[in-house]
Amino acid sequence: MAPIRKKKDKLQQLSAKNVKKKSIIKESVSQASNVRFNKDFGQHILKNPLVITSMVEKAALRPTDVVLEIGPGTGNLTMKLLEKCKQVVACEVDPRLVAELRKRVQPTAYSQNLNIIVGDVIKAELPFFDLCVANIPYQISSPLIFKLLLHRPLFRCAIIMFQREFALRLVAKPGEKHYCRLSVNTQILAKVDHIMKIGKNNFKPPPKVDSSVVRIEPINPPPKIDYNQWDGLVRICFSRKLKMLRAIFKGNKIADMLEKNYKTYCATQNKTVDDSLNFKQYIEDILVECKLADKRARTLDLDDFLNLLLAFNSKGIYFA
Repeated sequence: MAPIRKKKDKLQQLSAKNVKKKSIIKESVSQASNVRFNKDFGQHILKNPLVITSMVEKAALRPTDVVLEIGPGTGNLTMKLLEKCKQVVACEVDPRLVAELRKRVQPTAYSQNLNIIVGDVIKAELPFFDLCVANIPYQISSPLIFKLLLHRPLFRCAIIMFQREFALRLVAKPGEKHYCRLSVNTQILAKVDHIMKIGKNNFKPPPKVDSSVVRIEPINPPPKIDYNQWDGLVRICFSRKLKMLRAIFKGNKIADMLEKNYKTYCATQNKTVDDSLNFKQYIEDILVECKLADKRARTLDLDDFLNLLLAFNSKGIYFA
């Protein structure tokens, strides 16, 4: 009976080790399993340690880096970042998760390296940071992108998880299905690359959509354009992205708005407006001169939009 008892004891020891190992892993991916996540805040906690490790590796952190994290949740990504950088600035809107994060970091050697901003990141004044690494609430994706890209001084790069479709729009090229105003407005300010796809089961609770991680590297120095003018032009071009530009700019609402802007510009420059000017024809002549009158927005690249903006501005037509 002794060999049977020894075998049984060994199996029990192995089982106990496995249970202990599983409990350690479970603890490492979620220290706040008793927290009820608020879907109104887009709280889907990234629980897969392999995905977290991969995001941190892709960021290529330096020991001197200050890292901005948005929506740290229970701190799974935060803890990995703290191991690699000088400081993590974590922006969290939910006071319950702020308390959980502080509780998790306080007993560690990194407690002095965490700075928590409590509030809405879109409204908050962000401090200096070298990188942004985050699994963000997806409903703030678009305003957050431009808040980051217009932040000064420029950061080195961002590794951010987005909803899959949003990520595809960020990286889309002219002529592709997802190419849109977001693609153009982002790519004029940054180099954007799709890094990896993330399935919904890597989150707790699982979202309804799959996700993707994107690398965003601001163009430094940024292009010397008036971003409000740029966005005004791009917004018009993509208002009917399947139509030719000639047809879009002939629309009464758009033509009237641009004519009003033109007259305002002339007034500020003490220029007389010719009452006989056919403004729609004036616009079309500019489009023809740029060889873009019969083009559609979904096929234009950044140089096309830049040339069009310059051509309009040189003729006294502004978009903001």
